[in-house]
Amino acid sequence: MKPKTKAGVSRKISKKDWMPYLFLAPAAFFILAFLAYPLLTVFFYSLQSYDVTKIASKGFVGLDNFKKLFSDKIFYRSLQVSVKWVLTEVSFQLVLGMILALLLDKKFKGRGLYRCIVFFPWAVSGVLTSMLWSLIYNENIGLLNSICKDLGLITRNMAWLGNMKTVFKATAVAEIWRGIPFFAITLLAALQNIPADLHEACVVDGATAMQEIFLVKLPMLKDTIILTTLLRGVWEFNNVDLIFTLTGGGPSYRTTTLTMYMTNMSVKNGNYGYGSTLAVIAFFILLLFAGIYLKLSGYGKEEA
Repeated sequence: MKPKTKAGVSRKISKKDWMPYLFLAPAAFFILAFLAYPLLTVFFYSLQSYDVTKIASKGFVGLDNFKKLFSDKIFYRSLQVSVKWVLTEVSFQLVLGMILALLLDKKFKGRGLYRCIVFFPWAVSGVLTSMLWSLIYNENIGLLNSICKDLGLITRNMAWLGNMKTVFKATAVAEIWRGIPFFAITLLAALQNIPADLHEACVVDGATAMQEIFLVKLPMLKDTIILTTLLRGVWEFNNVDLIFTLTGGGPSYRTTTLTMYMTNMSVKNGNYGYGSTLAVIAFFILLLFAGIYLKLSGYGKEEA
């Protein structure tokens, strides 16, 4: 048998080293095509005056779009609504999702059926969810008005999505209903990975159910809770479909989040330059928030 030459070994190692990159090439191509290119395009248009109603003024304007933000009262208002929206949605979805996950983690008859019922809202598309809740909130034929009148809570039908005092709460409830299963699914999966020995140890030590939850289960769910709240926070910040279908951001900008304002500015008004500027600001807000949140929460660090 002839010994392998250095050149042969070099060729073999070289081919072996390149194989992983070859397999990753298709995925890298689609990432660049569908993520990197649109992102760079948004940054490009944020420096342009691109309003379809003012074609004559189209061109490079530098940072003028960003300077305009400082005098835009709707921008500041939409940012406040976004913060309020994210805090409301993530808080209620996390608490209610945790409760459902803890209940579904127990063994009882018909558990599989109840799990399907709980996860059902997550399988429904955003547009279908919006149509469902718009019928529930309908002023003339809405189910909510009928129930409230039967209970004596109201004396006449209310336009839940047209009233400035109720529109944010009504829209938030619809999104909470849709988002609860996300936390229930992920937290239930994490709960099932907790060793059964810990539960037996708690029983032997005489710990109550609440003590087991707060002293054993929640600490072990820390990383899952941090990651899910971060993901859900980003998704809720970027939420457009449900708000757009239910309220369009109104009335009087009561439900106009930053991404909703960006959508209205770009899609409805045709001002893609300023809309792209809003998108860039939203990108950096989320990037900064994610970095600070992960740092302060200690994600991935072991408890001392």
